[in-house]
Amino acid sequence: MEIFLKTEEEIQLMREANQLVGKTLAELFKHVIPGISTFQLDKIAEEFIRDHGAIPTFLNFPNPYGDPFPASICTSVNDCVVHGIPSEKQILKEGDIVSIDCGTLLNGFCGDSAYTFCVGEVNEDVKRLLRTTKDSLYKAIEVATAGKKIGDIGYAVQNCCEAEGYGVVRELTGHGIGKEMHEAPTVPNFGRRGNGITLKNGMCIAIEPMITMGERKIGLLPDKWGIATLDHKPAAHFEHTIVVRHGKSEILSSFEEIERLEGEIY
Repeated sequence: MEIFLKTEEEIQLMREANQLVGKTLAELFKHVIPGISTFQLDKIAEEFIRDHGAIPTFLNFPNPYGDPFPASICTSVNDCVVHGIPSEKQILKEGDIVSIDCGTLLNGFCGDSAYTFCVGEVNEDVKRLLRTTKDSLYKAIEVATAGKKIGDIGYAVQNCCEAEGYGVVRELTGHGIGKEMHEAPTVPNFGRRGNGITLKNGMCIAIEPMITMGERKIGLLPDKWGIATLDHKPAAHFEHTIVVRHGKSEILSSFEEIERLEGEIY
């Protein structure tokens, strides 16, 4: 697949789509409390995205194994790593964690970002998993500059997380992003420094560490969407869309509003 480098005008449109994702996730944070269903979170997200003139890109996204995705966000609770389907029956409870992955299409370009939220008071060991996963994302972004290799990104994530004893999911990756939500190249969370394609100025990619507290082995849930850890231990997922630059790359999505509202939870 061809890799499309973006112009500055296209990058601005990408920035707007991704900033909306950040605002949507921050809006959802206000509602991530014990007793709410993941179905309710989905409805809040869809309304918020549409009210801001965008389309939720996840809704009706095709699935090679089954039915299209039936919701506007992915809500992956505890041992569900990614692609959890919101449900009226799934009620968040004290001590849960939930990864919310969100995508928008605004003015022809896509935004994509994910954040793992704490539901009420969460076990300190789980907070450490979240903190390490988020740290690994920023370490990866630091090295994702023009002239570096895709393998440098994966190495940064893997080195950070495996040093803390966590598992790094191999079967799922980050990706290029632009007019389509998933474009070339694939962006693994493991790898060797200096390996893979060369990162170029204007390349837009989504980096998304998916990290497990126990074994890295995963399986597909019966709904043909959700991916869960086989040992049922918790998993964390954080994602930013960035544009590769010389020297220091730019994060197009944002956690700033979430972190302001969240405070020092972990």
